[in-house]
Amino acid sequence: MKRLFFGLWLVLLLSSAVQADDSTGITVATLAKASSSWDGTQLPSYPKDMPEVTILRITIPAGTTLPLHKHPVINAGVLLSGELTVITEDDKSLLLKAGDPIVEVVNKWHYGKNTGKSPAEILVFYVGSPAIPITVKKWLCSR
Repeated sequence: MKRLFFGLWLVLLLSSAVQADDSTGITVATLAKASSSWDGTQLPSYPKDMPEVTILRITIPAGTTLPLHKHPVINAGVLLSGELTVITEDDKSLLLKAGDPIVEVVNKWHYGKNTGKSPAEILVFYVGSPAIPITVKKWLCSR
């Protein structure tokens, strides 16, 4: 039952149609709907144990480079403000500007870099399970 609820919630969140209710002015716009991450890699299957959703608002100061890390779980987000470049260990990159969505790479080493003049703020939704961390940092790395 929880999987059904979660599946319905995810479908509503990532609905592919843009809809408007004329009487209320409510609109729904799809920002992302994908079965692969931004670098073209197919997303993995969901874990079979209890689902866990984590939502983070992350602020990255101007001039900051995040440590090399990976996400063992599916995640997607929207850059709320600023600019952010995401770079994989094999040098693929994606430049995000305010309002841009991202379906993040899973189990691939990558990092983010704010080369803008203002903080970058991103809202990220992680879909995993209590037994799986949402982020793993690679402590010994060189860039």
